[in-house]
Amino acid sequence: MKFSYKFSNLCGTVYKRGNILFTPSECLLSPVGNRITVFDLKKCNSNNTNIEHVVCSHKSTTLPFQNVKNISKVALSPNGLLIISVDEDGKALLANMQTKTVFHRINFKAKVYDIKFSPDGKYIAVTHQKHIQVWLAPSHEEKKFQPLIRHRVYTGHYDNTVCIDWCWDSRFFVVGSEDMTSRIYSINPIKSFAPVTLAGHKNTVMLSCFAEKSLNVYTVSKDGTLFIWHSEILTANDTADDASSKSENADSSKKKPNKGLYKWTKHAKHYFNQDHAEVSCATIHKRNSMLIVGFNTGIFTLYEVPDFNLIHTLSISQQKITTVAVNETGEWLGFGCAGIGQLLVWEWQSQSYILKQQGHYYDMNVLSYSPDGQLIATGGDDGKVKLWNTTTGFCFVTFSEHHSSITGLAFKSNGQVVVSSSLDGTVRAFDLIRTLVSPFPAQFSCLGLDGDEIIAAGSQDHFDIYVWSMQTGKLLEILKGHEGPVSSLSFSKDIALLASSSWDMTVRLWKIYEKNTAVECIQFNSIATFVIFNPNGKQLAVSTYNGEISFWNSTDTVQTKSIDAKTDLGAGRNSRDVITAKKSAEGKCFNCLCYSADGGYVLAGGKSKRICIYNIDQQVMLKFFEVSRNLSLDGIQEFLNSRLMTEAGPEDQIDMSDGSDSEDITLPGVIKGDMSSRKVRPEIRVKYVQFSPSGHSFAAATTEGLMIYSLDTSLTFDPYDLSIDVTPDTIRQNLQDGNYLASVMLAFRLNEVSIIREIIESIKSDNIDLVCQYLPLPYVEKILHFVATELETSRYLEFYLIWSNRLLMHHGTALKQKSGEIMPILISLQKSISQKKNDLSKLCNSNRSALEYILALAELKQRTPSAEQENENEEDLMLMDVES
Repeated sequence: MKFSYKFSNLCGTVYKRGNILFTPSECLLSPVGNRITVFDLKKCNSNNTNIEHVVCSHKSTTLPFQNVKNISKVALSPNGLLIISVDEDGKALLANMQTKTVFHRINFKAKVYDIKFSPDGKYIAVTHQKHIQVWLAPSHEEKKFQPLIRHRVYTGHYDNTVCIDWCWDSRFFVVGSEDMTSRIYSINPIKSFAPVTLAGHKNTVMLSCFAEKSLNVYTVSKDGTLFIWHSEILTANDTADDASSKSENADSSKKKPNKGLYKWTKHAKHYFNQDHAEVSCATIHKRNSMLIVGFNTGIFTLYEVPDFNLIHTLSISQQKITTVAVNETGEWLGFGCAGIGQLLVWEWQSQSYILKQQGHYYDMNVLSYSPDGQLIATGGDDGKVKLWNTTTGFCFVTFSEHHSSITGLAFKSNGQVVVSSSLDGTVRAFDLIRTLVSPFPAQFSCLGLDGDEIIAAGSQDHFDIYVWSMQTGKLLEILKGHEGPVSSLSFSKDIALLASSSWDMTVRLWKIYEKNTAVECIQFNSIATFVIFNPNGKQLAVSTYNGEISFWNSTDTVQTKSIDAKTDLGAGRNSRDVITAKKSAEGKCFNCLCYSADGGYVLAGGKSKRICIYNIDQQVMLKFFEVSRNLSLDGIQEFLNSRLMTEAGPEDQIDMSDGSDSEDITLPGVIKGDMSSRKVRPEIRVKYVQFSPSGHSFAAATTEGLMIYSLDTSLTFDPYDLSIDVTPDTIRQNLQDGNYLASVMLAFRLNEVSIIREIIESIKSDNIDLVCQYLPLPYVEKILHFVATELETSRYLEFYLIWSNRLLMHHGTALKQKSGEIMPILISLQKSISQKKNDLSKLCNSNRSALEYILALAELKQRTPSAEQENENEEDLMLMDVES
């Protein structure tokens, strides 16, 4: 088994905080914690505004680099090549979007409210407390390393600067501030020009921007006021008249700056009138002169400026709209709501959703792969069950029937039904519309599913296990014996056993199919947190609270192996811990386990930032993965900075804001606000892990979201039976000589994907049957694995289907005897074929509808006489009248 897994995608969370951006290639950039997710929207389409989730034909991807803390601002260069992301402490990463590599890091040493590239891509303007910093941006045209160089620092504001915008020629930029004013600066000194202040607002300026190809300025304040400022260039006569009207006092005149050549005057003033609602975000599409404004009530409005004509208004949420963006054409509007983690893209002309995604509101607790590996079901503390497509990374359905936290998930063997258990005392089978309940109220803490017949759920208040029939929905039996909450359940596939772990420091094996249910008890020295059978059902893995993983023979309950994993969990301190990280690690343990498909390895996750893979026979850890380096979460750092500790607690957890942006949750009559306000930092945890059925990836439900790790095959050189005569030239020479079987075997011995693809695709379809007939069995497995991988992306669909068909026809009997060993390959092949089948069926249905429409339209035209035929008929009638 290969262990070259690397982080590939982050699902389950689509938006957390910060601003969203559209790229020139119609992709949407969304900050998710300390990472950035890219949503490809080029072929997304929907005409239904009532559906909950609209799934795109393209997939979402997550950029591989991550900031130190949660990202607060993102900026993209005009050509889309450079991206800069800034976290909440002002530490920034400058990366290349094509290569997805970071080539510069910088610390602005203050919170950044806004950052923008200039239209020509030469400058980067950054808000820095009361000032504005302008930096020289690296140029992709110059083939040399060029870090960020600070150009100038601009001053003049009396409070934090919050928004920036550039004029079309990058000569001027305008800045809005919390001091209720906007100031216009020139990037380079201009003779007789001084920064101009635009005053008049009564609250924070949320948007200051220039008009298209003009120096006219629009300013929007938090209280819902729009000012339109017109610019004019003063002539020499105007400046002379203005100079003569100054005071004759020479000393006082020297203290005042000379009058500039540019002048801005207030032309119009408008109000949004949204019933005490405050502006939370705003942006403008300069080409179409459209102003988009989002409010804290979940309403957004679309205006045409400068006439201030209302074009469109819509309520998209009951929470505050945190950010708004518009694409280059002005057709799509993107919105992010940090309160509920929602991301929307709205096409305002057709009034339809292009994208509507929302993650779990609270933590994600459990997950489960579908049998074919195409879907992942997740359950969270918000009581919702969501289904995610592993290929696209999008959620396409949400079940919200539960009223409390989800504690267990499992798919039926056909993949059409997902079963969930919850603390609300119900077990629900979605797609069967079936609800299973206990005779008296109970909170279910775990779930087990045996094929398609039996469902078992353990309770945490009565300590019993309830067994139902899937077909009838009737309660079959109540298993009693545990003296503490049941922590997990697992069914054996080949042996009729049900294993249950409990807080009473025991694991019990139940023979539920016998008349008198027999019980075997295994006693531990600590709380049993998780139990699972290996794929053949002959071995049992148990994790306990003291950090150990023990392995037992399920037939005679004899312990065979044990792994002490205390030191493997990784040290990490919470911000309020008064003990060291090493001492804190003693209280951590694994609370979820998963066997690999061959049963030789186990994947473990728990109350730490690590996911570990263990070799069972050698009882050693082979590799570990750190799920996050986000310092905004607790449990990441091993050493705390004592200078950040105060008498009231950690400095970064004390709410020092003025409360203007926070939600008012105080009781009626309270004047001083909430004196117990604290910033709560979530703790990094891995709540559930599971291998995919094909073994090519595994998923983890973490504090950050659903993290998917896939095998990195691009940089792996893994030859098979390699010798000195196996070279690319030898392989190609055999192919030219017509020795197809030898060339295929040599290519797989070298095991270079590019060469294998070249050789396989060079063999004509008429010769595939002969090659497959005489192919040795070890190479059959390798070719099946290669065909399953190529079917996902290759355009030669029929060609690779012929390969898979001939291989299974000639070697089906031998493969059936090894079905347990090659099951991941067969599942991967089934997944690829079923995915292509679904894509082709959608395309065929679309083409059939289009052809039916064309035929119906042609038939309608044949029935309806054209205007020329009518004129000819009228002329014939007139001639007949004349002749008569």
